[in-house]
Amino acid sequence: MTRLSVNINKIATIRNARGGNNPNLVQVALDCERFGAQGITVHPRPDERHIRYQDVLDLHAVVTTEFNIEGNPDERFIELVKRVKPAQVTLVPDAPDAITSNAGWDTIRHADHLRRLIDTFKEDGIRVSIFVDADERMVEGAKAVGTDRIELYTEPYATQYPSDREAAVAPFVQAARKVQELGLGLNAGHDLSLENLRFFASNVPGLLEVSIGHALICDALYFGLENTIQLYRRELTTAE
Repeated sequence: MTRLSVNINKIATIRNARGGNNPNLVQVALDCERFGAQGITVHPRPDERHIRYQDVLDLHAVVTTEFNIEGNPDERFIELVKRVKPAQVTLVPDAPDAITSNAGWDTIRHADHLRRLIDTFKEDGIRVSIFVDADERMVEGAKAVGTDRIELYTEPYATQYPSDREAAVAPFVQAARKVQELGLGLNAGHDLSLENLRFFASNVPGLLEVSIGHALICDALYFGLENTIQLYRRELTTAE
């Protein structure tokens, strides 16, 4: 079954808007686990506009499901990940001023850089995933640099889904088949939602994990956090 990792960046955004510790990020992470999340994802950025580096340390002390730290691997990020040693690190090529992730790695152009990073993290027993577009060449490049998994960047799917869901999912199906052929693990994330998740998970073979934050937290404003996590879990279960 495809596992659900809840990205709690937006909870940190709300907290930071007023200062203090309301909502309590650590408590929300524990509640997400209690409500059925099978992992917790955080994406610290250099300006700490949502997840702070101290948050990552605080969460590491209490998260009992899979802890996934994603982000652009600058020196501070590398140091943090090697200190925490999460179950998984997801490498994302974010520019420092990016509002959100908007592209996958060019795994061919940046092969040497990625290979060095992957070796560094694997020394500490950390599973490595690379954020890539649904492009078979990029998947092949990811295999060549030694990653354990890739995470497919799914915003293009989500954007096209309302107008033509078959066309939207087609490149992701192709990429996923290439992932299986090469013996890699497959994750996915970005703009997956209650509207489009079941169709994606039903059609993309070998999907191990989805990381969902923005849409899930928005839905929780209407449905409540516990119910929303169960709704997302149901979409994944129904897709099996």
